[in-house]
Amino acid sequence: MLRRHVNGDTEAFGLLFTRHKDRLWAVAVRTLGDPEEAADALQDAMISAFRQASGFRGDSAVTTWLHRIVVNACLDRLRRRAARPTVSGLDEQAMAAASPGQPGPDAGTGADTALDVRAALRTLSPDQQAVLVLVDMLGYSVADAAEVLGISPGTVKSRCARGRARLLPRLAHLRRQSTPRVSGAAPVPGGPQDSPQLGNHPGTGRVSPAEGGGEPRL
Repeated sequence: MLRRHVNGDTEAFGLLFTRHKDRLWAVAVRTLGDPEEAADALQDAMISAFRQASGFRGDSAVTTWLHRIVVNACLDRLRRRAARPTVSGLDEQAMAAASPGQPGPDAGTGADTALDVRAALRTLSPDQQAVLVLVDMLGYSVADAAEVLGISPGTVKSRCARGRARLLPRLAHLRRQSTPRVSGAAPVPGGPQDSPQLGNHPGTGRVSPAEGGGEPRL
């Protein structure tokens, strides 16, 4: 599809985006925690991908290339957000929900848990947020997350470890098991495995979508 787009097929890129949009959206919305910002980041990323398609060298799967562009667009927004001296109303609500002794009216519900996790994630650096979203929330393997982010597997592991260590005190009240998890995903270092291994199309090395749903598999 990407080759057809580069060669002038006016419909090819739209078909490529349709094929991957659910997984790309999951990355954007969970990284940014705001649907409007996620939609803007995804749009920016797809415009970049459209324009940069001729420079794709085939060093990775097309889906990995697309995910990398989306993650970079999200990281740009996270860094701009971190540089802003004021906080938005949404940020204030999220931080209030995460503050000890100030539970919302629906404390204990899934919505409040999501607010707690989102607020805690926003206390991390953008780079740590990105690896935790990919590995712990979306189930990427360390190797796949490293390929998407353009960093080494060791760097992914160290950022995960530092990020989890910083989150534990903020999310301790959500623990139901002795091994804490971020939004119900991968265990902390030393657990049975960092994340599930993800399937490839036989003989191609290409990625395959998660069976039966919208969670990404690289």
